[in-house]
Amino acid sequence: MQHFFPVTTLGVLSVFISFGFAGEPNLWNQWRGPNRDGFHLGNSFPNNLAKESLQLSWKANLGPSYSGPIVSDQLVFTTETKNKESEVVHAYDRKTGKEIWATEWKGAMSVPFFAGSNGSWIRATPAFDGESLYVAGIKDVLVCLNAIDGKEKWRIDFVEQFKTPVPSFGFVSSPLIDGDAIYVQAGASVFKLNKKNGTVIWRSFKDSGGMNGSAFASPLMTTLCGQKQLLIQSREKLAGLNPENGDVLWSKVVPNFRGMNIFTPVVVGDTIFASTYQNKSWLYKISKNDSGFAVNDVWENKLQGYMSTPVVINGFAYMHLQNQRFTCVDLSNGETKWTSPKSFGKYWSLIAYKNRILALDQKGILYLIEADPKEFRVLETREITENESWAHLAISGDQIFIRDLKTLSVFQWKN
Repeated sequence: MQHFFPVTTLGVLSVFISFGFAGEPNLWNQWRGPNRDGFHLGNSFPNNLAKESLQLSWKANLGPSYSGPIVSDQLVFTTETKNKESEVVHAYDRKTGKEIWATEWKGAMSVPFFAGSNGSWIRATPAFDGESLYVAGIKDVLVCLNAIDGKEKWRIDFVEQFKTPVPSFGFVSSPLIDGDAIYVQAGASVFKLNKKNGTVIWRSFKDSGGMNGSAFASPLMTTLCGQKQLLIQSREKLAGLNPENGDVLWSKVVPNFRGMNIFTPVVVGDTIFASTYQNKSWLYKISKNDSGFAVNDVWENKLQGYMSTPVVINGFAYMHLQNQRFTCVDLSNGETKWTSPKSFGKYWSLIAYKNRILALDQKGILYLIEADPKEFRVLETREITENESWAHLAISGDQIFIRDLKTLSVFQWKN
């Protein structure tokens, strides 16, 4: 069994640090933010992207990563794959950029050739609960680190413990914290773990492993038809699980091409919006009667999603497509309101605030967009980094955190 080794411990604090609590509006504690929906919950948002208004505070040089940065009230956490051999987790002082600690372990692998152009580096975004950082390594391991000093608290190796194959694309799905538990799509299954010690509470939704077992989408805790549910999407199916015992409440095969169900489904009321590579977009309605739950198609649209999860504002989904254009869909009826006349990069990460959207393009360009269902309105554009970025944006307070393939950059805005 592999072990974690802190490679640096720079300025580990000798006094107690309050990291805040998971879900606190000023923190960016997990994949797609405090509520896992791509919304910034702070009190302000950038009005423009000009250099005099949005200024670089500091930058750290790093190896490549898909993981989005995680932000506490005092620290910024990020990951990297180093020398195609190891994975490293870093913690930086969010004000100064000083490295506080770094923890490293062996864990690199190569993904299939058709995905290799996008890199074989660590993929999932960690989760943070105010005390611990939960990091998914690419070779299907989950490790809990002390957020103050980076020391390992516990680890679970799904391949070793459950004799499942290493997923072909690695551990892609981002961990989800809810109460005293953490939920992951790993080990060709869905797991609920005790977040204090990593023990398995239940295992559900077992798959065959390998290509089909490596989920791309990330789990979401939600309420449908008045019942709390763990919403998951595997490579082939969308499902709601009972978070208490893992029982499958309902499931639906989502049409896919080679299991490329990548973006995380979006919940609106008792409906779920999904879109898959080389297929279509759908809105599913979840209902409940005396015999249980049912799933019905509300509408379908020919638009093809890819890797980017959309944001939903006032009933309209704003989505980056497989053809690299940006579109707006009316979720009430599936009507495409508009599609951008030009194409962009292969991936966008989106953060919404009221009727504004920040979009980071894979090519390193940041867009400030007006969320208007009548027309595509770009308010500001700025090349924010010279490097490609495949990691999700993060916002906390008046700072924007950008992880590209070579750096972690922190910008501060003044409106």
